Amino acid sequence: MEPDKMTILSGIYYHELRYADLEQVEWVAKIPPMVRLNGFSAFEKGKGVYQEFKDTLTDKKVYVFVDNFEQQKIRLVQKDSSQLFLNLKDSLKTLELFEFFEEKIEEAPK
Repeated sequence: MEPDKMTILSGIYYHELRYADLEQVEWVAKIPPMVRLNGFSAFEKGKGVYQEFKDTLTDKKVYVFVDNFEQQKIRLVQKDSSQLFLNLKDSLKTLELFEFFEEKIEEAPK
């Protein structure tokens, strides 16, 4: 983590997330139906770049870094409408990360 951004890294998949670009953070139980563009889903994990079914005619990408599909996931929406879903193996660490993103959104200039 850096003062203005973080790099989310999981295996060979990564995404640079600038805090100033964050618009919304929320909890979701399930991620929407998507097409995998690059990545994998196996057992309880999913990583990579996906696209929602409703956006298959556009180039909107959804970044997925989910360590456990059974647990709550954080959904981040950026100002360009791109989305990122993530959680960690440890649900308490996921909660801490959610609170961290909430603070970053509140701190951002309006």
